[in-house]
Amino acid sequence: MTPVRARAPGRVNLIGDHTDYSGGLVLPMAIDLETVVSGDRGGEVVSLESGDEKRRAEVPLDVEDPGAVEPRWARYVAGVVAMLRPPAGLRGEVVTTLPVGAGLSSSAALEVAVALALGFVGTTLELARMCQAAEQVASGVPCGIMDQLASAAGVEGHALRIDCTTMAVDPVPLPEGVDVVVVHSGLPRNLGGTAYGERRRECSAVEERIGPLRDATVEDAEGLDDLVLRRRARHVVTENERVGRFAAALAGGRLDELGPLMAASHASLRDDFEVSTPVLDELVARLQSTPGVLGARLTGAGFGGCAVAIARSGTELPGWRVRAAAGASVS
Repeated sequence: MTPVRARAPGRVNLIGDHTDYSGGLVLPMAIDLETVVSGDRGGEVVSLESGDEKRRAEVPLDVEDPGAVEPRWARYVAGVVAMLRPPAGLRGEVVTTLPVGAGLSSSAALEVAVALALGFVGTTLELARMCQAAEQVASGVPCGIMDQLASAAGVEGHALRIDCTTMAVDPVPLPEGVDVVVVHSGLPRNLGGTAYGERRRECSAVEERIGPLRDATVEDAEGLDDLVLRRRARHVVTENERVGRFAAALAGGRLDELGPLMAASHASLRDDFEVSTPVLDELVARLQSTPGVLGARLTGAGFGGCAVAIARSGTELPGWRVRAAAGASVS
């Protein structure tokens, strides 16, 4: 038996949602809430217990259908096993400080940590791609790569500007004097029970008409006859543009530019992409009106989960005050 310990952070997305799966721009940061998988390598089964779950994950190395594994949390472990096909199993435990169902990528952190604990060797991009595939087979949700890549490639003190076409990852320093605060809406979220897949299909339908959304313009979007597809395309095109402007403002310390961009992003997700909820809208409005808050928006895929606020240091807010953390590691 070989002892191993792997850690992988969650992530919060500062701006750029529902753009990754069409090759767009995103700006997440790995956070100092994380998942740790520790144990001993060996045997023919991956057997993990979690203090947050009643039942262990018991996954044979020859697992055939990760999406049918019980309990449900074990499906993400099974997805990694199916994609990686490690030569030996693992017996150990999972410990996490990430809230489940909050939209902070607890599943991606679990996948990345399990992969490293099982002996994955490769680049951060290769790790992210494998774990993206693991999540897709485990959940049936056609997720993009942002969550897994942010967890794998995080840089302490920095957000990550990721181009999901070229897969270029450019660290963007966070300015002094600001806090990033994540506030839960109280609405748990499971993407498998939402319209996430429908939104992705709508974006594919747009691209069949006007070509890659990564290269499209607002004029291309406005030229679509279908009103629903027009709104979906308009969100993606304008959100990509907002990510570029936000990253430049963040790097330049131009804090007054952040709030309007976050407000426009939330409005676009609410109106054009229709992934917000009344509870999230109310939370974001309350945060935006709080003295000291520079900007706020929903974060992640929507349909529940969390809002993210950027505030001047020391601003009193509920929720998790998170720091930009380093990416996943194994020892």
